[in-house]
Amino acid sequence: MVRSHTLAALGSAAVIVAALTACAPVDEGTPGAAPSPSSSADPCPAGQLPTKVSGKITIGTDNPAYEPWFKDNKPQNGQGFEAAVSYQVAERLGYPATNVVWTQVPFNNAIQPGPKAYDFDVNQFSITPERKKAVDFSSAYYLVRQTVITTKGSKVAGATTIAALKDAKLGAQVGTTSLQAINELIRPSTPAQVFNSNDDAKKALQNGTVDGLVVDLPTAFYMTGAELDNGVIVGQLPQVGVPEQFGLVLDKDSALTDCVKDAVDELRQDGTLAVLEKTWLAGTAGAPELK
Repeated sequence: MVRSHTLAALGSAAVIVAALTACAPVDEGTPGAAPSPSSSADPCPAGQLPTKVSGKITIGTDNPAYEPWFKDNKPQNGQGFEAAVSYQVAERLGYPATNVVWTQVPFNNAIQPGPKAYDFDVNQFSITPERKKAVDFSSAYYLVRQTVITTKGSKVAGATTIAALKDAKLGAQVGTTSLQAINELIRPSTPAQVFNSNDDAKKALQNGTVDGLVVDLPTAFYMTGAELDNGVIVGQLPQVGVPEQFGLVLDKDSALTDCVKDAVDELRQDGTLAVLEKTWLAGTAGAPELK
């Protein structure tokens, strides 16, 4: 339903643009002169980009593809936040779902220098200066949120507000925005426990040394779903500090980079990213908001 609503909005916008274009005055220019390439050439012709396979766009991701980014380990079903984002980007570039091809690419391989088997790759890649030396990135499609996690039965398992966390013993990895979030947003009465790694923090939660941990949202999904017995996501905290950003990965100096950036920018500006985030990464589908 989200995609249909968005595409319907796109169709309406296209009609408006076409109408305005038809009514716009034509610049005759110099009689007999050839049209200017800069005014007539579309840098991102819909469905005609220099992709790996003509007329199709190839998207890479790892296997398994975890929820809530994908669903049932099937990127091609378009369900899950990153699957939905990918299909929306492809649609903006002129490639409907029937012209999208998925390929399996291990995480580390996707960001290594050298020719790629994909047109763009999606797999929760943080945009970093070091990675930019080897690959291109799109604009950010997701700003990572800090999240409180615990285990069933914990004193904070049912918390719905930041105030409910004030008397809790909370922990986070040293030097992270997670620790910053505890100190600046929650401000618990007991100083935060600081750990050298998330593995150490996880052990402390399991043995009851702390009531809860603060980690970034992707880590929260992974730890509660795959690493902790009876793991629970309590909720997301408001943004603090410079957020970690996820971007689509492209080959270095790819001819598609600017077009993919534009597509992601459009999705952000027209509210599509916000809708997809709410659909797949909030409430019962992911993590509620802590106020």
